[in-house]
Amino acid sequence: MSAFLGVECSLTGRRWQGPGAEAERLAEAIAQAAALPRPLCQTLARLGVPPHEAAAYLEPRLRDLMPDPHRLKDMERAAARFLTEVARGGRIAIFADYDVDGGASAALLIDWLRQMGREATLYVPDRIDEGYGPNPVAMTALAADHDLIVCVDCGTLSHEAVAAARGTDVVILDHHLGAETLPDAVAVVNPNRQDESGDLGHLCAAAVVFLMLVEAGRQLRAQRAQGPDLMELLDLVALATVADVAPLIGVNRAFVRAGLQVMAGRGRPGLAALADVARLDAPPDPYHLGFVLGPRINAGGRVGRADLGARLLACADPAEAKSLAERLDQLNNERQEIERAVREAALAQAEARGLEAPLVWAAGEGWHPGVVGIVASRLKEVTNRPAVVIGLDGPEGQGSGRSVSGVDLGHAVQRLAAEGWLIKGGGHRMAAGLTVARAQLEPAMARLSELLARQGAGAAGPRALALDGLLMPGAATPDLVEEIAAAGPYGAGAPAPRFAFADMGLKFARRVGESHLKLRVGDGSGGQIDAIAFGAFEGPMGAALEAHSGARFHLAGRIEINRWGGRATVQLRVEDAAPASACRV
Repeated sequence: MSAFLGVECSLTGRRWQGPGAEAERLAEAIAQAAALPRPLCQTLARLGVPPHEAAAYLEPRLRDLMPDPHRLKDMERAAARFLTEVARGGRIAIFADYDVDGGASAALLIDWLRQMGREATLYVPDRIDEGYGPNPVAMTALAADHDLIVCVDCGTLSHEAVAAARGTDVVILDHHLGAETLPDAVAVVNPNRQDESGDLGHLCAAAVVFLMLVEAGRQLRAQRAQGPDLMELLDLVALATVADVAPLIGVNRAFVRAGLQVMAGRGRPGLAALADVARLDAPPDPYHLGFVLGPRINAGGRVGRADLGARLLACADPAEAKSLAERLDQLNNERQEIERAVREAALAQAEARGLEAPLVWAAGEGWHPGVVGIVASRLKEVTNRPAVVIGLDGPEGQGSGRSVSGVDLGHAVQRLAAEGWLIKGGGHRMAAGLTVARAQLEPAMARLSELLARQGAGAAGPRALALDGLLMPGAATPDLVEEIAAAGPYGAGAPAPRFAFADMGLKFARRVGESHLKLRVGDGSGGQIDAIAFGAFEGPMGAALEAHSGARFHLAGRIEINRWGGRATVQLRVEDAAPASACRV
């Protein structure tokens, strides 16, 4: 397929890719069947929505998309064991991962139990001292004082740690890739167990916990009892789904859509306080969950106290929530400073090693384990290749990896561990964690690169920028933005639609802050639209647009509503650009 608008290599080094013939035919069929605006039809076509399902897709109902919890193995057993301890007033401990998904999963259980008049002990391991997941020392201590331990967003690979909880039952609610054998727990509920079909493998851990609570509610009703209103807990499921980069397909899309509505009501003190410290002046959307709220919740587990995020999400007292939110905001600022230094060093090292291999990796002395995952994500974005970043400390290194579409990094890391190259490792398709002996670092990364190459990593040419079609400034109205939003929420697995604005003249271009560029562009026929290019000066695009000297450009990005000073206007969020004179229109 020829490049869209003839853009073979844009200012960010990408080849523009427009909709294919099949997508155009589907868009036309949707337009005829549903009488919807053409840009919306192009978006629905790209998402693979059949014409006869367009209306239902635009109004997803959770009741229609909710899977039966019984589809997951051990679900009935997990809920029954949980309810037994609730009924007898037993002592319950929740062992949670230190990220947003783990914190939200723990908060779901704590909130539910609190509404049932029960309390639980929260335990979140320290990232540096204990690492990811249950460990024998912590599980032994919890078992001594509790009747049930529920591991959330972790535990599927923790055979030794679960065995250490002698005399206490363990229930695992997780979503990370499982091995051939499972820990000796009462129940291991995980859509990514080896013996599961994988149909629900896109669920995050909080969604698995929510399904367990649905099953618990079903069992309570069978006993003529009543549980809490689960719909009010969907804000936590939505937050975890987006922050854990779970694909927004099927029930995930319905979870996030319904959860955002709950979140808009500001009924959860922790999230309301966090929105305030982040200066959100409008109801949050998926972008805010993933890039504004999520990083702040994660900050405690990265550079502060590991349980701060979970405590904030479970907090019922507004004053305490405000204090926790302010502390997390401060830690997030510290995390950004640490991340910036590690990112610069890791990118320089990766460039020196070469960016054309199937795997891009870097390792450094004393790099903070709390930021290596974020830096790996940045390397992945820059190189369009799976990336691993490792912090070395003594004889070992702790690292995190991020993958690209079509390459299962978690499976490769798990195989690497099984072959003895790693001390431990695991994860899921798009992200993984590992611990490696310093002496094994080079050969382990070479073997990982080999495994990823077999999956096609690094084989692609220039990165493609997928576009849904052309749009003129005059057609970019607030009504169109709202209509396109109805096909969302957008995120992993369902990217927001991007449109190209062809042959635009730049009415003005002004630098904003250190790296952003504010624009107003027009099509020569009177149509104009404001635009913003965030991070434009981190690459060549900012300088080229700022010094345009009257040249015309093709611009590509997403249209959105910009609320400022009580007014709502449409703006283009520019993601890429190319000189119009150098391209075939």
